[in-house]
Amino acid sequence: MNQTVRIAVVDDNKLVRSGIKLSLLSEGEFEVVGEADDGAGAVDLCRRTRPDIVLMDVRMRKMDGLSATREVKRYYPKTGVLILTMHENPDYLVEAVRAGAAGYVLKDATQEDLADAIRKVLGGETALDARLSAKVIQSLANEKENRSRPRASENSVHPLTPRELEILQTVALGKTNPEIAAVHGIKTGTVKNHVEHIIAKLGVSDRTQAVVKALEMKMISFPREMNSAPEDRTLGDEPYG
Repeated sequence: MNQTVRIAVVDDNKLVRSGIKLSLLSEGEFEVVGEADDGAGAVDLCRRTRPDIVLMDVRMRKMDGLSATREVKRYYPKTGVLILTMHENPDYLVEAVRAGAAGYVLKDATQEDLADAIRKVLGGETALDARLSAKVIQSLANEKENRSRPRASENSVHPLTPRELEILQTVALGKTNPEIAAVHGIKTGTVKNHVEHIIAKLGVSDRTQAVVKALEMKMISFPREMNSAPEDRTLGDEPYG
């Protein structure tokens, strides 16, 4: 990346923040623009610094990470939020994505994994593996389908082209940009451009939210591959850190 990525680190543990900061700075392309130790501080930090990415802890005083994520995405929708967690619990990640998070980073992640997650979000991808991404999309779509009144309005979006609808239908399977490119026989960069246009047209902040909104508005169909997939195993039953 040619441009420095501005990152805010939010965690109630000073040692964790210090470790993350050192990992980020060693990459060269990342700049830590500020730190906060609670959710309220995270929202204020975003107001003052307007970071590209927020690494957000979950359990914090004054305001928890999910509430803070909702506030950040409400006022600064272009800021990407990655949840910092100790455990990879798919059911909990549904709540995080519902709040507007683009994915998660485990607190014991390697420097390479942390940097990769940030780059994915900056590139318009979701920092969830395909299995978890599919589970999140399914849960959110089912929830919205059961509502008596859909929240999305056709007046709030711009029509998608047939090609964009094809791409979005494949995104709904939780596939990465290279995998989508292989399915459609196009370049990865072309997929990235399509996804960026889709996100802009639907007025959402990331690809997962784009899929959920498109399903809600019946612009695409619910992927049958999800329904036929084996039941996922919860990877961590303990509360998030």
